[in-house]
Amino acid sequence: MALQVIGAGFGRTGTDSMKLALEHLDLGPCHHMKEVLAEPARVELWRWVAAGNIPDWDAAFAGYNSAVDWPSAFFWRELAAHYPDAKVLLTLRSPESWYASFSGTILHIINTRASAASIATKLIGERVFGGRANDRGHAIAVYERNTAEVVAAIPPERLLTYRIGDGWEPLCRFLGQPVPAAPFPRSNSGEEFHDMVARVNRGEKP
Repeated sequence: MALQVIGAGFGRTGTDSMKLALEHLDLGPCHHMKEVLAEPARVELWRWVAAGNIPDWDAAFAGYNSAVDWPSAFFWRELAAHYPDAKVLLTLRSPESWYASFSGTILHIINTRASAASIATKLIGERVFGGRANDRGHAIAVYERNTAEVVAAIPPERLLTYRIGDGWEPLCRFLGQPVPAAPFPRSNSGEEFHDMVARVNRGEKP
C-alpha cells in the first residue's frame, strides 16, 4: 500500500476533519497525529524521526492510504518525492485564525505538558518553528512560507489548496470521487482537542 494523498498543511487547518473526509471517500486509513498517539510504537518511531533520523517511509506509513497533519506534514517534500503518484493536499485557513487555534491547543501543550523529547517539542516546536512558536509574527511567517513553498514546488495538476468550509466538491473533483450525500465532517474543535489529549494522558485511545 502506498500513500495516495499527502497532506502538506499545518496542524489546526482542519486536518482532523480532512482525515474523516478522506476515510469517508475510501482513501483511508489516514495517518494523523491521533494515529501516532494511539500506539506507543508509533510514538517511539516519530520521536526518533523528530530527532533528525530518516525512516523507511514505506514502513512508517504501512497500512495507510493517506496522511495529513503533523508529523507527516513536515515531510511533504520527502513524501511527494517518494510517492510520485500521490496527490498533495494543502489545507489552509487565514494565518490569524490558524495561530489563534494553534496557540490555544498544540502550542499550549508544548508550553505546559510536552517533554523535551516529545514529538510536539522536537518536531513542531523546534524543527517547524525553530524554537520560536510563541513568537506570533515568526510563527505566522513560517506558516505563510510553508504555503508558498508548497505552491511553488508542487505542479498545479498535483496540488489542491483547500480552505476550511470548501466542502466536498473541490476535494472530490481533485480526487476523482463522487460527491457524498453526507455532510462534510466537522471535527476537532479546541474542546475536542483537549479532550483527546486528556484521554491520551489517561492511557486511553484518542
